[in-house]
Amino acid sequence: MTRFTIASFNVKNLIGADKEYYTFQKYTPEEYAWKQDWMADQLLTMDADIVGFQEIFEEEALRDVIAETDLRGAQANEANLPDASKRYHKKAIFRKLAFGGYKDAALAFAANASDGGPGERRPGLAVLSRFGFAEKPEIIQELPEPLRIPMSVLGGDEGAGHYTLTRISRPILKVRVPVGGKVITVFNCHLKSKLGEFVRPEGAEFAPEAVLTAYDPVGRAMGALRSALRRMAEAWVLRREIVAELDKGHPVMVLGDFNDGEHAVSSEIISGEHPFKNYSWMLRHDAKAPNDRYSREENEQITEAVDRVRLRSAEKMFVRKSLRDMVYTAAFGGVYESIDQIYMSRHFDGAWGKSMGEMEYYSVFNDHLTDGSHPEAPYNKLASDHGQIMAHIRLE
Repeated sequence: MTRFTIASFNVKNLIGADKEYYTFQKYTPEEYAWKQDWMADQLLTMDADIVGFQEIFEEEALRDVIAETDLRGAQANEANLPDASKRYHKKAIFRKLAFGGYKDAALAFAANASDGGPGERRPGLAVLSRFGFAEKPEIIQELPEPLRIPMSVLGGDEGAGHYTLTRISRPILKVRVPVGGKVITVFNCHLKSKLGEFVRPEGAEFAPEAVLTAYDPVGRAMGALRSALRRMAEAWVLRREIVAELDKGHPVMVLGDFNDGEHAVSSEIISGEHPFKNYSWMLRHDAKAPNDRYSREENEQITEAVDRVRLRSAEKMFVRKSLRDMVYTAAFGGVYESIDQIYMSRHFDGAWGKSMGEMEYYSVFNDHLTDGSHPEAPYNKLASDHGQIMAHIRLE
């Protein structure tokens, strides 16, 4: 039996000091030291075996945080753990207190293909693994062939235009991690945000919708529509990769910043459909009569086809198991919600008869989050505006 933990950590803009990442936004040396300090403490507290990071501008800055975490972990171990001369040094309580360290861990970094110069930087992703990687990590961002999504006229099949995607906004990092004699495919993602996507006319300095003194509600709504289209298209790209792995029989975990809640369309695209309890009551797709419905055997076939490629939400499994009713990873404008997720294939669902393990617990690190609309909210530029989440997995 093997136990391990896997976590998602949106760090909120990690980059070195005095480097302008967005327009007029950068860290002073003091601010960078504060951010590094906070991140190291958070990573030490989590002590996760596998960590997916989002909003990483520079690999070097992340390595500095990991090194600082290891330094603090070694100091904590020295203070908390009895040495081998003590008869009780192997007791479970001390194993729980021990920090595992990342000295021998592998780090995969995916830079953003859209990254620009000062003020126009675009963040990438990273995965840290104490188990290393079974294969060379893969970065998915530039699509080999454009994704062309045809539309149809309501009430007919004739074409009504299309939406085309050639590059996703941030990379998807795919790694294969060997754990307990198994190899798990892990996807780390950061989907397009809900911020409006506005088109700047040729020769213009900025998009007209960006001029808030000439507020254009319809134009800004169109910007939100563009963002939603992009986010859902990116979700489909990720779904295609997930299904390809499941078709090979590989157990899959997907984590990251979905920028949407669990029941949003984009999240449901990633997880897949939930099977109906019974397809036998449904009219067949080729029905010729009112009672022409799917048979009992076809019901079982359809249910298996849907469930085989459906991902489970770690958060939802935990809430159901623990009878808790509130988990959140983001707070803004009075809204507390979970937009960071860990999904997993049925290989980790104990309710499936052929599972290879199950999730035992689910941790949320969100004590640093405050609602930014509150007048007394603390300055949170240097911490993260996301809570961190971690699933505790047991493999048989």
